[in-house]
Amino acid sequence: MPNYSFKTEVNQLLDLITHSLYSHKEVFLRELISNASDAIDKLKYLTVSDDAFKTLNFDPRITVTLDEDAKTITVSDNGIGMDEQELSENLGTIARSGTKAFLEQLGENERKASNLIGQFGVGFYSAFMVADQIEVVSLKAGTDKAFVWKSDGKSGFDIEPGVRAGFGTDVILHMNDEGMEYLSRWSIEELLKRYSNHIAWPIHLVSKEKTYAKDPAKAESKTVDEQVNSASALWRRPKSELTDADYIGFYKSLTGDEKDPLLWIHTKAEGTIEYSSLLYIPSHLPSDLYIPTREQGIKLYVKRVFITDRELQILPAYFRFVRGVIDSEDLPLNVSREMLQHNRVMMTIQQATLKKLLGELEQLATTNAEKFKTFISLFNVQIKEGLLSDWTNREPLLKLVRFKSTVAEGWTSLADYKARAGEERKTIYYLTGENETRLRASPLLEVFKEKGIEVLLGTDEIDELVFSGIGEFEKMQFKSVQQLDAEDELGKSAGEHQDRGEKAVKIIKSVLGGRVKDVRLSKRLGKSPSCVVVDKDEPTPAYKKLMERLTNEPAPESKPILEINAEHALVERLVALDTRKELSGGDIVTVQELEDIVYVLFYEALLAEGEHFEVPQDFSERLNRLLAKAN
Repeated sequence: MPNYSFKTEVNQLLDLITHSLYSHKEVFLRELISNASDAIDKLKYLTVSDDAFKTLNFDPRITVTLDEDAKTITVSDNGIGMDEQELSENLGTIARSGTKAFLEQLGENERKASNLIGQFGVGFYSAFMVADQIEVVSLKAGTDKAFVWKSDGKSGFDIEPGVRAGFGTDVILHMNDEGMEYLSRWSIEELLKRYSNHIAWPIHLVSKEKTYAKDPAKAESKTVDEQVNSASALWRRPKSELTDADYIGFYKSLTGDEKDPLLWIHTKAEGTIEYSSLLYIPSHLPSDLYIPTREQGIKLYVKRVFITDRELQILPAYFRFVRGVIDSEDLPLNVSREMLQHNRVMMTIQQATLKKLLGELEQLATTNAEKFKTFISLFNVQIKEGLLSDWTNREPLLKLVRFKSTVAEGWTSLADYKARAGEERKTIYYLTGENETRLRASPLLEVFKEKGIEVLLGTDEIDELVFSGIGEFEKMQFKSVQQLDAEDELGKSAGEHQDRGEKAVKIIKSVLGGRVKDVRLSKRLGKSPSCVVVDKDEPTPAYKKLMERLTNEPAPESKPILEINAEHALVERLVALDTRKELSGGDIVTVQELEDIVYVLFYEALLAEGEHFEVPQDFSERLNRLLAKAN
């Protein structure tokens, strides 16, 4: 009897699973049922695509057998089964995909045609949370030798010849103390209905039930065999037959997500091309949202036969958070992955599905503001990704995207901005940065607040690209408040202290020298003494930071433009100090105070926009000296 050791990583995984991976032990049954369903999927595919299997007598079924006396739970299927080598590879190596090995044994053309999935890996090992020993008895379809895999999850595993009446697999769990609570028909039936009610194949629960009698000696036991799941493709059933609980239950069995979905979209298209689709939007950010993967959240079926959820972009990448199924009546069962990419029917389904999804989200914004608010708080960044990548659907995406605003609470749409702006205004003003609170307090907004002009605030990394990428919305041009001239745009003058301001500009230029690109009188400031802006032909700070992150290289150096408020008391003091310096012949104390004011004006302006400078201590020292003089 061959004895095998687990791979080192399997030992580590088993320890992790049994102690911390799963927060709820009952998922073991969901995982085993999912594996059984995958095994039937594989064999079902062969019965319609492989001549050697087309005459196979195949009545798909999953059976869960409960034996309270033996303290065992057995999950059986009549799917593809495994031979000796597959048992060793699939159940002895971490994350080894039974489907991957299945595909490797097929020819190139058949592999392209199937492209099935089914990880018989991590999920299987979850059973060791409730069992101290597991036996797997399997007979591969098309062969005549069965094998038994045995393990306690610690010392490795054994494989020996076995006996099974027909093709398929039995997973026999010898329950440990942690698993005793599941040795009742009620608990198992409840788990099966919660997690696996909408598995496409019948799931039968078999157990012995005692009949009660006044005389205990006359009590008898009978075997009860009942189908406990609906065993229907929920997405093909009429909406009128389904409840919210049905949709939520199917979502959880499909995704393994413990939380309810935010919303679902169920469509049955009839006519030239017939298909059914059921799409879900999660109520939280999926953990793999930013992890590159060949899999996606939508499974493609053809006439209820699972085809693929890999390497076929049914929806654009920015909708990668969407989960669900699409089932076509018009695609051939043996369609290959390459054929799918260019198949006219598939392209029509993709376009129609995307159009439906965009339309439902637009309707949600009107009919359920709170739910749409949740959607935006979760996936607004992905909608913005779409604006940068999907020009074909730019218009519906522009209706969905939301931003923060200086005049409205919560989120605001571009259409709302336009409506509030009125017909005469042809510009949408925006300001970008890392922190909403800081943006709202920016000196750059003072003139806009004074004139009651709305500014959109962008705090997502890609917002600078989004605003510049949109360019215009319904003939309104986007302009950054960091790059415009306030007088040209808003008609604000520099104020009545023009002479004082011009003197201050000369003083600041002489002190700062090459640290700034220019110093000029501000036409946008009200209460703040200074601010920094950038030339209209240079990138904003937010854009520079984004490029540095994307390229992992420092952005080209650019110097800010410092604007000063001629009416501010600090600027008035600066000019007075310069006069005193001239009268005193360059008194060191006066010169020091003058330079301190200049640098405080500069540093404060940088800080207000979230910019950094080389020596923060220099700012604190200069500010402290000025505060000391004020006393």
